[in-house]
Amino acid sequence: MASAAKRAPAKKADAKPGTNPTTPKPVEFNKQQELDAYRAMLLIRRFEEKAGQLYGMGFIGGFCHLYIGQEAVVTGLKMSLIEGDQMITGYRDHGHMLAMDMSARGVMAELTGRKGGLSKGKGGSMHMFSKEKHFYGGHGIVGAQVSLGTGLAFANKYRKNNNVALAFFGDGAANQGQVYESFNMAALWKLPVIYVIENNRYAMGTAVSRSSAETDFSHRGISFKIPGIQVDGMDVRAVKAAADLATEWCRSGKGPIILEMLTYRYRGHSMSDPAKYRTKEEVQKMRSEHDPIEQVKARLFEKKWASEEELKEIDKEVRDIVADAVDFAQTDPEPDASELWTDITL
Repeated sequence: MASAAKRAPAKKADAKPGTNPTTPKPVEFNKQQELDAYRAMLLIRRFEEKAGQLYGMGFIGGFCHLYIGQEAVVTGLKMSLIEGDQMITGYRDHGHMLAMDMSARGVMAELTGRKGGLSKGKGGSMHMFSKEKHFYGGHGIVGAQVSLGTGLAFANKYRKNNNVALAFFGDGAANQGQVYESFNMAALWKLPVIYVIENNRYAMGTAVSRSSAETDFSHRGISFKIPGIQVDGMDVRAVKAAADLATEWCRSGKGPIILEMLTYRYRGHSMSDPAKYRTKEEVQKMRSEHDPIEQVKARLFEKKWASEEELKEIDKEVRDIVADAVDFAQTDPEPDASELWTDITL
Protein backbone atom coordinates (compact mmCIF):
# COMPACT_ATOMS: atom_id res chain seq x y z
CA MET A 1 0.00 0.00 0.00
CA ALA A 2 1.32 3.47 -0.82
CA SER A 3 2.28 5.61 2.12
CA ALA A 4 0.27 8.72 2.91
CA ALA A 5 3.19 10.89 1.77
CA LYS A 6 3.16 9.38 -1.74
CA ARG A 7 -0.58 9.60 -2.31
CA ALA A 8 -1.84 12.04 -4.90
CA PRO A 9 -3.31 15.15 -3.28
CA ALA A 10 -7.05 15.15 -3.01
CA LYS A 11 -8.94 17.42 -5.34
CA LYS A 12 -10.31 20.50 -3.68
CA ALA A 13 -14.06 20.37 -3.33
CA ASP A 14 -16.19 23.07 -4.87
CA ALA A 15 -16.66 25.93 -2.46
CA LYS A 16 -20.35 26.17 -3.29
CA PRO A 17 -22.78 23.34 -4.10
CA GLY A 18 -24.15 25.19 -7.11
CA THR A 19 -26.78 27.77 -7.79
CA ASN A 20 -29.64 27.46 -5.33
CA PRO A 21 -32.92 28.94 -6.55
CA THR A 22 -34.81 31.30 -4.28
CA THR A 23 -38.39 30.67 -3.27
CA PRO A 24 -40.60 32.31 -5.91
CA LYS A 25 -43.48 34.60 -5.04
CA PRO A 26 -46.96 33.04 -5.23
CA VAL A 27 -48.38 33.21 -8.73
CA GLU A 28 -51.45 35.32 -9.42
CA PHE A 29 -54.30 33.04 -10.43
CA ASN A 30 -56.93 34.05 -12.93
CA LYS A 31 -60.59 33.32 -12.21
CA GLN A 32 -60.57 29.87 -13.80
CA GLN A 33 -57.44 28.80 -11.96
CA GLU A 34 -58.93 29.86 -8.63
CA LEU A 35 -62.15 27.99 -9.34
CA ASP A 36 -60.29 24.88 -10.54
CA ALA A 37 -58.09 24.89 -7.42
CA TYR A 38 -61.12 25.41 -5.18
CA ARG A 39 -63.01 22.50 -6.71
CA ALA A 40 -59.99 20.15 -6.70
CA MET A 41 -59.18 20.81 -3.06
CA LEU A 42 -62.82 20.63 -2.02
CA LEU A 43 -63.17 17.21 -3.67
CA ILE A 44 -60.21 15.92 -1.66
CA ARG A 45 -61.59 17.44 1.56
CA ARG A 46 -65.11 16.04 1.15
CA PHE A 47 -63.80 12.65 0.04
CA GLU A 48 -61.53 12.36 3.06
CA GLU A 49 -64.24 13.49 5.46
CA LYS A 50 -66.51 10.74 4.12
CA ALA A 51 -63.70 8.17 4.25
CA GLY A 52 -63.22 9.02 7.91
CA GLN A 53 -66.93 8.48 8.54
CA LEU A 54 -66.94 5.11 6.75
CA TYR A 55 -63.90 4.01 8.75
CA GLY A 56 -65.69 4.86 11.97
CA MET A 57 -68.71 2.84 10.80
CA GLY A 58 -66.55 -0.20 10.06
CA PHE A 59 -66.86 -0.16 6.27
CA ILE A 60 -63.13 0.52 5.86
CA GLY A 61 -60.63 -1.75 7.58
CA GLY A 62 -56.90 -1.68 8.11
CA PHE A 63 -55.01 1.60 8.08
CA CYS A 64 -56.45 4.89 6.85
CA HIS A 65 -54.45 8.13 6.71
CA LEU A 66 -56.39 11.26 5.79
CA TYR A 67 -55.08 14.25 3.82
CA ILE A 68 -57.37 16.87 5.37
CA GLY A 69 -55.51 20.18 5.64
CA GLN A 70 -52.79 19.34 3.12
CA GLU A 71 -54.89 19.65 -0.05
CA ALA A 72 -53.01 22.64 -1.49
CA VAL A 73 -49.77 20.69 -1.85
CA VAL A 74 -50.83 18.09 -4.37
CA THR A 75 -53.33 20.41 -6.06
CA GLY A 76 -50.76 23.12 -6.76
CA LEU A 77 -48.15 20.65 -7.94
CA LYS A 78 -50.57 18.91 -10.30
CA MET A 79 -51.30 22.24 -11.99
CA SER A 80 -47.71 22.36 -13.30
CA LEU A 81 -47.51 18.83 -14.70
CA ILE A 82 -47.69 17.72 -18.32
CA GLU A 83 -48.91 14.42 -19.75
CA GLY A 84 -46.62 11.60 -18.66
CA ASP A 85 -45.27 13.18 -15.47
CA GLN A 86 -45.50 10.72 -12.58
CA MET A 87 -46.38 10.82 -8.91
CA ILE A 88 -45.47 8.38 -6.18
CA THR A 89 -46.11 8.80 -2.47
CA GLY A 90 -46.45 7.05 0.89
CA TYR A 91 -49.61 5.94 2.63
CA ARG A 92 -51.37 9.35 2.97
CA ASP A 93 -52.31 9.00 -0.66
CA HIS A 94 -56.03 9.44 -1.40
CA GLY A 95 -55.60 13.13 -2.23
CA HIS A 96 -52.82 12.39 -4.69
CA MET A 97 -55.00 9.87 -6.49
CA LEU A 98 -57.88 12.29 -6.86
CA ALA A 99 -55.51 15.04 -8.03
CA MET A 100 -54.20 12.68 -10.71
CA ASP A 101 -57.77 12.21 -11.97
CA MET A 102 -58.22 8.70 -10.67
CA SER A 103 -61.94 8.07 -10.16
CA ALA A 104 -63.50 8.74 -6.77
CA ARG A 105 -65.47 5.50 -7.24
CA GLY A 106 -62.32 3.47 -7.77
CA VAL A 107 -60.53 4.98 -4.76
CA MET A 108 -63.47 4.57 -2.39
CA ALA A 109 -64.19 1.03 -3.61
CA GLU A 110 -60.59 0.08 -2.93
CA LEU A 111 -60.91 1.47 0.59
CA THR A 112 -63.86 -0.87 1.19
CA GLY A 113 -62.16 -3.84 -0.48
CA ARG A 114 -64.44 -4.15 -3.49
CA LYS A 115 -63.95 -5.63 -6.95
CA GLY A 116 -64.20 -2.26 -8.63
CA GLY A 117 -61.40 -0.79 -6.55
CA LEU A 118 -58.30 0.53 -8.28
CA SER A 119 -56.31 -2.46 -7.03
CA LYS A 120 -59.26 -4.83 -7.40
CA GLY A 121 -59.94 -4.70 -3.68
CA LYS A 122 -56.58 -6.20 -2.76
CA GLY A 123 -54.59 -3.11 -1.79
CA GLY A 124 -56.73 -1.00 0.48
CA SER A 125 -55.89 2.53 1.52
CA MET A 126 -52.12 2.32 1.17
CA HIS A 127 -51.68 0.44 -2.11
CA MET A 128 -53.43 1.86 -5.13
CA PHE A 129 -51.90 2.38 -8.56
CA SER A 130 -52.85 3.59 -12.02
CA LYS A 131 -50.41 3.23 -14.88
CA GLU A 132 -52.91 5.05 -17.10
CA LYS A 133 -52.89 8.09 -14.79
CA HIS A 134 -49.13 7.82 -14.08
CA PHE A 135 -49.67 7.25 -10.36
CA TYR A 136 -47.40 4.61 -8.84
CA GLY A 137 -48.68 4.29 -5.27
CA GLY A 138 -49.40 4.37 -2.27
CA HIS A 139 -46.60 2.62 -0.25
CA GLY A 140 -46.74 1.35 3.30
CA ILE A 141 -43.00 1.12 3.94
CA VAL A 142 -41.80 4.48 5.24
CA GLY A 143 -39.51 6.14 2.69
CA ALA A 144 -39.56 3.26 0.20
CA GLN A 145 -41.35 5.36 -2.40
CA VAL A 146 -38.39 7.74 -2.60
CA SER A 147 -36.16 5.07 -4.13
CA LEU A 148 -38.92 4.02 -6.51
CA GLY A 149 -39.59 7.60 -7.53
CA THR A 150 -35.90 8.01 -8.25
CA GLY A 151 -36.17 4.94 -10.48
CA LEU A 152 -39.08 6.52 -12.36
CA ALA A 153 -36.89 9.56 -13.00
CA PHE A 154 -34.07 7.31 -14.21
CA ALA A 155 -36.48 5.75 -16.71
CA ASN A 156 -37.54 9.20 -17.91
CA LYS A 157 -33.95 10.22 -18.52
CA TYR A 158 -33.15 6.92 -20.26
CA ARG A 159 -36.16 7.32 -22.55
CA LYS A 160 -35.52 11.05 -23.12
CA ASN A 161 -39.22 11.72 -22.79
CA ASN A 162 -39.00 15.14 -21.03
CA ASN A 163 -41.09 13.87 -18.11
CA VAL A 164 -40.55 14.54 -14.43
CA ALA A 165 -41.18 12.23 -11.46
CA LEU A 166 -42.52 13.62 -8.19
CA ALA A 167 -41.62 11.62 -5.08
CA PHE A 168 -43.65 12.69 -2.04
CA PHE A 169 -42.65 11.88 1.53
CA GLY A 170 -43.08 13.36 4.97
CA ASP A 171 -40.89 14.91 7.63
CA GLY A 172 -40.70 11.55 9.40
CA ALA A 173 -39.65 9.62 6.30
CA ALA A 174 -37.02 12.29 5.59
CA ASN A 175 -34.80 10.64 8.21
CA GLN A 176 -34.73 7.24 6.47
CA GLY A 177 -31.41 6.03 5.05
CA GLN A 178 -32.75 5.00 1.64
CA VAL A 179 -33.80 8.62 1.08
CA TYR A 180 -30.16 9.70 1.10
CA GLU A 181 -29.04 6.82 -1.09
CA SER A 182 -31.65 8.04 -3.58
CA PHE A 183 -30.43 11.62 -3.28
CA ASN A 184 -26.90 10.50 -4.08
CA MET A 185 -27.85 8.60 -7.22
CA ALA A 186 -30.23 11.30 -8.43
CA ALA A 187 -27.53 13.94 -8.07
CA LEU A 188 -24.84 11.79 -9.71
CA TRP A 189 -26.99 11.08 -12.74
CA LYS A 190 -28.86 14.42 -12.81
CA LEU A 191 -32.22 12.70 -12.75
CA PRO A 192 -35.43 14.68 -13.37
CA VAL A 193 -37.00 14.11 -9.96
CA ILE A 194 -38.71 16.52 -7.59
CA TYR A 195 -38.49 15.41 -3.96
CA VAL A 196 -41.58 16.83 -2.25
CA ILE A 197 -41.24 16.79 1.53
CA GLU A 198 -44.69 17.31 3.04
CA ASN A 199 -43.65 18.68 6.41
CA ASN A 200 -46.82 18.51 8.50
CA ARG A 201 -44.74 18.99 11.68
CA TYR A 202 -45.46 15.78 13.58
CA ALA A 203 -44.59 12.68 11.50
CA MET A 204 -46.43 9.87 13.32
CA GLY A 205 -46.73 11.92 16.48
CA THR A 206 -43.35 13.41 17.37
CA ALA A 207 -42.68 17.08 16.70
CA VAL A 208 -39.98 17.86 14.15
CA SER A 209 -38.03 19.78 16.79
CA ARG A 210 -37.69 16.58 18.85
CA SER A 211 -36.89 14.17 16.02
CA SER A 212 -34.73 16.02 13.51
CA ALA A 213 -31.32 17.64 13.99
CA GLU A 214 -31.91 19.71 10.83
CA THR A 215 -35.46 21.01 10.87
CA ASP A 216 -35.17 22.95 7.61
CA PHE A 217 -35.82 20.07 5.25
CA SER A 218 -35.03 22.14 2.19
CA HIS A 219 -31.38 21.82 3.31
CA ARG A 220 -31.42 18.02 3.35
CA GLY A 221 -29.82 17.76 -0.10
CA ILE A 222 -26.89 20.11 0.50
CA SER A 223 -24.23 17.39 0.85
CA PHE A 224 -25.41 15.99 -2.51
CA LYS A 225 -25.51 19.42 -4.16
CA ILE A 226 -29.28 19.17 -4.52
CA PRO A 227 -30.95 22.57 -4.21
CA GLY A 228 -34.04 23.03 -2.09
CA ILE A 229 -36.61 25.67 -1.25
CA GLN A 230 -39.24 26.09 1.45
CA VAL A 231 -42.81 26.67 0.31
CA ASP A 232 -46.01 27.74 2.05
CA GLY A 233 -47.85 24.49 1.51
CA MET A 234 -51.12 25.97 2.73
CA ASP A 235 -51.28 28.44 -0.20
CA VAL A 236 -52.01 26.73 -3.51
CA ARG A 237 -50.60 29.73 -5.42
CA ALA A 238 -47.25 29.43 -3.63
CA VAL A 239 -47.19 25.72 -4.38
CA LYS A 240 -47.93 26.36 -8.06
CA ALA A 241 -45.10 28.90 -8.27
CA ALA A 242 -42.63 26.44 -6.71
CA ALA A 243 -43.90 23.66 -8.98
CA ASP A 244 -43.34 25.80 -12.07
CA LEU A 245 -39.76 26.47 -10.96
CA ALA A 246 -39.05 22.84 -10.06
CA THR A 247 -40.47 21.27 -13.21
CA GLU A 248 -38.52 23.71 -15.38
CA TRP A 249 -35.38 22.95 -13.36
CA CYS A 250 -35.73 19.22 -14.01
CA ARG A 251 -36.78 19.47 -17.66
CA SER A 252 -33.77 21.67 -18.42
CA GLY A 253 -31.40 18.90 -17.32
CA LYS A 254 -30.24 20.41 -14.04
CA GLY A 255 -31.07 17.28 -12.05
CA PRO A 256 -33.10 16.82 -8.84
CA ILE A 257 -34.58 19.48 -6.59
CA ILE A 258 -36.21 19.44 -3.15
CA LEU A 259 -39.43 21.26 -2.30
CA GLU A 260 -40.21 21.42 1.40
CA MET A 261 -43.93 22.02 1.75
CA LEU A 262 -44.78 23.61 5.10
CA THR A 263 -48.22 22.15 5.67
CA TYR A 264 -50.43 20.77 8.44
CA ARG A 265 -52.75 17.83 8.90
CA TYR A 266 -55.91 18.52 10.88
CA ARG A 267 -56.55 14.91 11.82
CA GLY A 268 -54.29 12.43 13.61
CA HIS A 269 -51.55 10.54 11.81
CA SER A 270 -54.06 7.78 11.13
CA MET A 271 -57.62 7.11 12.19
CA SER A 272 -56.37 5.40 15.36
CA ASP A 273 -54.31 8.43 16.46
CA PRO A 274 -55.99 10.74 19.04
CA ALA A 275 -53.24 13.38 18.40
CA LYS A 276 -52.76 14.24 22.07
CA TYR A 277 -49.28 15.58 21.31
CA ARG A 278 -50.75 18.95 20.23
CA THR A 279 -53.47 21.24 21.52
CA LYS A 280 -56.92 21.74 20.07
CA GLU A 281 -56.15 25.47 20.04
CA GLU A 282 -53.19 24.89 17.73
CA VAL A 283 -55.30 22.95 15.25
CA GLN A 284 -58.09 25.51 15.38
CA LYS A 285 -55.63 28.35 14.78
CA MET A 286 -54.37 26.64 11.61
CA ARG A 287 -57.92 26.03 10.43
CA SER A 288 -59.04 29.60 11.01
CA GLU A 289 -55.93 31.41 9.73
CA HIS A 290 -54.31 29.17 7.11
CA ASP A 291 -56.90 26.79 5.67
CA PRO A 292 -56.03 26.30 1.97
CA ILE A 293 -59.63 26.11 0.78
CA GLU A 294 -60.81 29.10 2.78
CA GLN A 295 -57.94 31.18 1.36
CA VAL A 296 -59.16 30.54 -2.19
CA LYS A 297 -62.75 31.17 -1.16
CA ALA A 298 -61.80 34.54 0.35
CA ARG A 299 -59.99 35.61 -2.83
CA LEU A 300 -62.93 34.61 -5.01
CA PHE A 301 -65.25 36.77 -2.90
CA GLU A 302 -62.77 39.65 -2.71
CA LYS A 303 -62.39 39.80 -6.48
CA LYS A 304 -66.10 39.17 -7.03
CA TRP A 305 -65.28 36.14 -9.16
CA ALA A 306 -67.87 33.95 -7.44
CA SER A 307 -70.92 34.35 -5.25
CA GLU A 308 -71.88 32.36 -2.19
CA GLU A 309 -74.49 30.54 -4.25
CA GLU A 310 -72.00 29.61 -6.97
CA LEU A 311 -69.59 28.11 -4.44
CA LYS A 312 -72.44 26.25 -2.77
CA GLU A 313 -73.24 24.75 -6.18
CA ILE A 314 -69.62 23.56 -6.53
CA ASP A 315 -69.85 22.05 -3.06
CA LYS A 316 -73.06 20.25 -4.04
CA GLU A 317 -71.45 18.86 -7.21
CA VAL A 318 -68.49 17.61 -5.18
CA ARG A 319 -70.72 16.08 -2.51
CA ASP A 320 -72.72 14.29 -5.23
CA ILE A 321 -69.50 12.79 -6.63
CA VAL A 322 -68.50 11.58 -3.18
CA ALA A 323 -71.98 10.24 -2.42
CA ASP A 324 -71.95 8.29 -5.69
CA ALA A 325 -68.53 6.89 -4.80
CA VAL A 326 -69.79 5.79 -1.38
CA ASP A 327 -72.86 4.11 -2.88
CA PHE A 328 -70.67 2.26 -5.38
CA ALA A 329 -68.18 1.27 -2.68
CA GLN A 330 -70.92 -0.24 -0.54
CA THR A 331 -72.83 -2.09 -3.28
CA ASP A 332 -70.04 -3.29 -5.57
CA PRO A 333 -69.31 -7.00 -4.93
CA GLU A 334 -66.21 -8.16 -3.14
CA PRO A 335 -63.56 -9.81 -5.34
CA ASP A 336 -63.72 -13.55 -5.87
CA ALA A 337 -61.25 -15.58 -3.81
CA SER A 338 -59.47 -16.53 -7.06
CA GLU A 339 -58.34 -12.90 -7.33
CA LEU A 340 -55.73 -13.72 -4.68
CA TRP A 341 -53.76 -15.56 -7.37
CA THR A 342 -53.71 -12.82 -9.97
CA ASP A 343 -51.10 -10.07 -10.46
CA ILE A 344 -48.38 -12.13 -8.80
CA THR A 345 -45.30 -13.97 -10.02
CA LEU A 346 -44.76 -17.51 -8.79
